[in-house]
Amino acid sequence: MSRTQSLNFKKLVETFHAGLFRFAYCLVFDEQTACDLTQHTFFLYANKGAQLQDPTKLKPWLYLTLYHEYLRQRSAPQVQPRGPAGAKPEAITTLDGESASALFERLDEPVRAPLALFYLRELTYPEMSEVLEAPLPEILERVSAGKAQLKKILFAGQP
Repeated sequence: MSRTQSLNFKKLVETFHAGLFRFAYCLVFDEQTACDLTQHTFFLYANKGAQLQDPTKLKPWLYLTLYHEYLRQRSAPQVQPRGPAGAKPEAITTLDGESASALFERLDEPVRAPLALFYLRELTYPEMSEVLEAPLPEILERVSAGKAQLKKILFAGQP
């Protein structure tokens, strides 16, 4: 890799690392696994990124690559989610990263990724549709269903 390519790759990592890591963490709920997914995504870009013809497709390509790697790894046996029983309404405004992660663990798998991308505000709806390889109306429906599930979890057991 030339010095110019190395600098461009470093800028690419600086630009997209945080968002990709947050997305990975919302999918796997484990810091090390999220780091591994993110690093592997950049590894794949370093090896195959030159094939990308349209620079406007870079961001969706990175998210799609990370998501595909997650799906590939997910085929291994998984442990059951261990989120809290329910959140009190006052907890909604004071959610920390750990609490938010526990809530996401309790979501149904089909709504988890679209809802994570929605709240991370990293991609537009059309880009989400491309990354998750689902039609736009389905993405909108899954985000809406995910929001409804979150509300149900947050207010579970409340009068």
